[in-house]
Amino acid sequence: MSDGPGAPDLQRPGGFQRIKEAGYGGVFVACAAVTLFTTIAIFATLLSDAFAFFDAVPITEFLTSTEWSPNPAGGGQTFGIIPLVVGTITVTITAAFIALPIGTLTAIYLSEYATSRVRSILKPLLEVLAGVPTVVYGYFALVYVTPALQAALFPEMSTFNALSASLMVGIMTIPMVSSISEDAMNAVPDSLRQAGYGLGATKYEVSTGVVVPASLSGIASSYILAISRAIGETMIVVVAMGSQAKMPAVRGFLGIPYIHPADVLLDSGMTITVSMVQIAGSDLTGGTVPYDSMFALGLTLFAVTLVMNVISDIIAQRYREVY
Repeated sequence: MSDGPGAPDLQRPGGFQRIKEAGYGGVFVACAAVTLFTTIAIFATLLSDAFAFFDAVPITEFLTSTEWSPNPAGGGQTFGIIPLVVGTITVTITAAFIALPIGTLTAIYLSEYATSRVRSILKPLLEVLAGVPTVVYGYFALVYVTPALQAALFPEMSTFNALSASLMVGIMTIPMVSSISEDAMNAVPDSLRQAGYGLGATKYEVSTGVVVPASLSGIASSYILAISRAIGETMIVVVAMGSQAKMPAVRGFLGIPYIHPADVLLDSGMTITVSMVQIAGSDLTGGTVPYDSMFALGLTLFAVTLVMNVISDIIAQRYREVY
């Protein structure tokens, strides 16, 4: 049977078309290979220099010591990561308490409540917030947020402190949480919403009882990515929090040791990323133990980020809805 004039051409592509398709495939494979090899090279570099560091400093000392002083001019070198971990966890948890709920509620509003006009205004504003350089957040915290907190709530607060830095890191990561969560909510089929309304549910009940559970995998992924972003933040922390590795005082209550949040939040400190920047910007030469400690810290961050990404993938696969 002959094909009509309007029938689609179902014949196999010609030689030139096959060459072009093979070229496209080669470009895609090359891009994937570059990404893979770059990751492997970074990991191999971190691993080799970190092993050189651990040959000189026992890993038990690195993981358990409560003093960090890599500069030999300070009267001795100590390489305990605990103060850096305390500073990193403080900034990350405080920022998460700000970014996760505000970002999620913003996503629910944009997806379920906002009109098209309101959404067209708020979405660009969130994108602008995401595009502000992090150093601007840092100086805003140092010049405005810290004096305001000192005048209103905490007169004993240090000029460089973890609280102001954490607040700015949390605000900075709000657009990430809201944008990814909103995309996940918009992907929920409208038929599920209509089914909820048909059963007499209110908009609030549909939003919290239907849309949010159905988009849980995307929301959880946004949380993990935002936390990973907060862990790796540098400029805000180095400007607003300072660069002094301090181990807060350990108090006791009924024989149970604990660290008071005010001892951490209202004083200066240092995170893992800030310590790496400080080492890289110093006059320490390559091949020395202090210089190699930077790669040990980088390997630690690499491992933490990898674990966070794996958890994100597991959550996404576990709670992904198929429609």
